[in-house]
Amino acid sequence: MTSANTGLIDRYGRRAVDLRVSLTDRCNLRCSYCMPPEGLPWLPKQEILTDDEVLRLITVAVTRLGVEEVRFTGGEPLLRPGIVGIVAGSAALTPRPKLSVTTNGIGLARLAVPLRDAGLDRVNVSLDTIDPERFAAIALRRRFDEVIDGLSAAAAAGLTPVKLNTVLLRGINDDEAPALLRFALAHGYELRFIEQMPLDAQHGWSREQMISAAEILASLEAEFDLSPDPAERAGAPAETWLVNGGPAKVGVIGSVTRPFCGDCDRTRLTADGQVRNCLFATGETDLRGLLRGGADDEEIAVRWREAMWGKLPGHGIDDPSFLQPDRPMSAIGG
Repeated sequence: MTSANTGLIDRYGRRAVDLRVSLTDRCNLRCSYCMPPEGLPWLPKQEILTDDEVLRLITVAVTRLGVEEVRFTGGEPLLRPGIVGIVAGSAALTPRPKLSVTTNGIGLARLAVPLRDAGLDRVNVSLDTIDPERFAAIALRRRFDEVIDGLSAAAAAGLTPVKLNTVLLRGINDDEAPALLRFALAHGYELRFIEQMPLDAQHGWSREQMISAAEILASLEAEFDLSPDPAERAGAPAETWLVNGGPAKVGVIGSVTRPFCGDCDRTRLTADGQVRNCLFATGETDLRGLLRGGADDEEIAVRWREAMWGKLPGHGIDDPSFLQPDRPMSAIGG
């Protein structure tokens, strides 16, 4: 095992410096690739970490374990009443981590300035289509305009670069990649396409239905000149290309067909206080029990190190023995 003075290192030499913190498993959309129309049984309130507990675990991660970036996720993190205070508390840490949020954009028009003032650096906003009718078909809610308003508010507040996360679905929005890129270029947003992953609550994912990175790139190259981004990728999940010579870029996160597990630098904390060392992990490590049982910060840090030490070399989606995690993406946090 690793010594008490090291960060979150696994047995393959990877160091986790990027913490994804899920603030809630609840969401105000019902995107078909994430959860069923009727929603899911939400976690009981008593199982959810309190704001103080979230901040304490972030503090352990940053001050004892070498975490340099914290991204708040969900569910939909803007539904967390205490998000502004959690961001402010995180921004006050020394060393100060980079702070971002991944959101569906609903509520961002109201919260962009308060979040910026609290110390948030930037946002990622999920946007799978620029057609309001398609949006309603995918998300089962007519809230497209709220998302667009949230994007504008984030940009105006300086939460930049504003990044768009897009999942293409076969037969629904798979023809829209060029239009989405034109939209992003026109507004100064950075677009990232994400291969649909086997993390839906319905367990209905299939490789045949997934739009692959190769298909996405072929669709974009029919209308744009793409050239490899010379910037170092490091642990970033997206492969990026310069659009028409740059400086604008577009990215593709090929988690299934072009996995980047060998350079993964992430650790995840669920809303109920469980550490996951991989998005596709089938096991978790309970930190909430330690917190509420009176453990000190170093005991928590040791348990977190142990959790990351056992990380597998890859997600294993192509392995015949692969099992989709019991928890869906909405409960894990991106």
